Amino acid sequence: MTFTQLEIFTLVAELRGFSAAAMQLGISQSAVSHALKALEKEMGVDLIVRHQASAELTEVGRQLLLRAREILGLSEAMRQEAADVLGQRQGSLRIGSFGATSSLNLLPAITAQFRQRYPGIELRIDEGADHEVLQWLRERRVDVGFLVLPDERFDTVPLLEDQLMALLPRSHALAGNSSITLAQLCSDPFIMSEAGCAALIEPLFANARLKPDVPYHISQMITIFDMVSRGTGVSIVAEMALPRRLASQYPDLVALPLEPPVLRKVGLAVRDQRQNTPATNAFLALARQMAPALAPALAPTLAPKPMAPR
Repeated sequence: MTFTQLEIFTLVAELRGFSAAAMQLGISQSAVSHALKALEKEMGVDLIVRHQASAELTEVGRQLLLRAREILGLSEAMRQEAADVLGQRQGSLRIGSFGATSSLNLLPAITAQFRQRYPGIELRIDEGADHEVLQWLRERRVDVGFLVLPDERFDTVPLLEDQLMALLPRSHALAGNSSITLAQLCSDPFIMSEAGCAALIEPLFANARLKPDVPYHISQMITIFDMVSRGTGVSIVAEMALPRRLASQYPDLVALPLEPPVLRKVGLAVRDQRQNTPATNAFLALARQMAPALAPALAPTLAPKPMAPR
């Protein structure tokens, strides 16, 4: 087998199609098909089930995909380490990002500085919900991912701490409060964020023996902001998920800290730090260096209470 065959196999698996993989690689669809058939012949098993408009992995293919990504990851690490010896920084870095916290308020600043320092490193960013980033790390689809900490399954680097914030329409009777309790949020329809916060919010209500009325489950933060602004309901989101210019972008929206406060830790995770590429280590170091300046200032009048591990 060749590295090219493994690269084609992983790309077809990720894109679930021959034509999409061929387009991204800049080769013909027949070349993709030929490479996969040759790999399957050598392995003696079918890796891909071909459909008219898509492709999916066989059970054996799903098992071997992890090995293929591991081999390609080690190959990339070797290439980068060899380039470093020559004083060059080349290669690629795959980053998993969840929600507005990382995609809006962390990644833009960190990646801009990273590209300035290491212009030879190609950045590939996959965006999804918190649970999707976890899956991508397990499957070796990304080299590094933003996560809510702690998470003992991975090697992690803490970056910053923020708190959960209640969202209310400005017209709400409690919008003028300095903070708000979970019980007070149970009097209105509750809009549950599916962008990663649900795993943090639901236990809060359960531990307090409260049951909010949840008629809405929304994955897009911009939709939640708009619905709350219109008075459709209330919600809870992480402070780092809020737009920097919240007052000007959503003048009819109010964000209040919870009482008692609930903190959340955000960091970066890798599957195994011993297998990090030089690009991964450089990104981790830069993110850790820049994070303090990107962290929100917690309300000084509050005495935050750390959140129980999820």
